[in-house]
This record gives sequence, C-alpha cells and structure tokens, in this order.
Amino acid sequence: MNPTDAPPQASKHHISGQTLSRAALEELLTQNPRAVVFDGCNFDSADLSRLELSGFEFRSCSLVEASLYAAGLSQTQWLGCRARQADFEAANLSDARFQHCDLNNSQWRRARLSSASFMACKLTGASFQEVAHLGLSFEDSLLVGADLRKMSFRKLHLRQLDFSEADLSGCDFRDVVFEGGSLRHAQLKLTRFDGADLREAKLDGLKLIDAKLFRGATLSHRQAAQLIAELGIIVA
Repeated sequence: MNPTDAPPQASKHHISGQTLSRAALEELLTQNPRAVVFDGCNFDSADLSRLELSGFEFRSCSLVEASLYAAGLSQTQWLGCRARQADFEAANLSDARFQHCDLNNSQWRRARLSSASFMACKLTGASFQEVAHLGLSFEDSLLVGADLRKMSFRKLHLRQLDFSEADLSGCDFRDVVFEGGSLRHAQLKLTRFDGADLREAKLDGLKLIDAKLFRGATLSHRQAAQLIAELGIIVA
C-alpha cells in the first residue's frame, strides 16, 4: 500500500471544562475508549481506581485527592495539572509524562513508573515506596521531604532536583552528576555516592556521620570545608 493511501489516524476526542464523576467517565470510556484529551476538567476527590485510561491526556485538570489506585495510565500525558494528595498506588504509569504539575503529598506506592518522567513538577512530601522505576527520570523538580527510599539514580545527570529533607535511605547515587539541586538535611542512611560529582549540589545541614558516605565522590573546596567544620576545625 502506498503510504499516501493509508487511512488517517482518528482524531482525539476533547472534553473541556467538565466536572466528571466516575459514572460519567465510565460512560464516556464506553463511547470513546481511546484517544481522549481532558482539558480543564475537574476530578477532585473522584474514584478513578482501576479504570483503563492509557494514552489519555490531562491538560490543566484538577485531581486533588483523587484515587487512581491500580488504574491503567501508561503513556498518559499530564500538563499543568493539580493533583495534590492524589493516590496513584499500584497504578501502571509506564512511559507517562508529567510537566509543570502540582503533585505535592501524592502517593505512588508500588506504582509502575518505568520510563516515566517528571519535568518541573512539585512533589513535596510525595511517597515513592516500592515503585518499579527502571528508566524513571526527574528534572527541575521539588522533592522536598519526599520518600524515595532504595531508589537507584546510578549514572544519571540530575538537573535541579531539590531533595531537601527527603528520605534517601538506601538510594544509589553512584556515578551521578548533580547539576544544581540540594541535599540539605536529607536522610542518607546507607546511601551510596561512590564516583558521584556533587560540586554543584547544596549539602548544608549534613552531619559528621554522613561524611563517610561521600568517600570516592567529588566535592568542591567549599563543600569539603563544610564537612570538616563538623569536626570543629576551621578551614581558612
């Protein structure tokens, strides 16, 4: 078949400015099971658990305190959405894309986040316990106080990530390059930094007990002086 003779792809169905309950959404999915774009829609406190929404787009939508437990959300696009305290536990978010979203205090426990990305997102207080995260990426995002225990960032370039007060216990930062960002007052029990380049990261508030974690990492003179100051030694 000549490529010019191929049937055109179906245009996406747009839903704008509506407040949608679970019943209304299920009816919509029956009529338009694919290629739906939600623009400026309200799903606050809605129960969207276990719904199959793969490939859908959410633009400037509100999902505050919504439940997306075990929902099918692979290849979804989220732009400028507000989803504070939303529950994504056990959802499939493989290849999902989040940009400029407010996801503060959201829950992601046991979610599948393989090859998902978060760009310029607010994730303060978010919990990522036991997530499947191969290929997961964060950039220019706030992860203040987030629970990221045992996650691996090995060999990545981390751009402008604020891990202040985050729980990074058991995380793997080996051979990571920090391009800005912060580790201020982060919890670093059993965290690994072998070969990491931390010269552009803020390390304020780290304790003497944390200094040994940075063996084999590259620090700036200023950062080294901060750690030595924990011994009560003044570096002139």
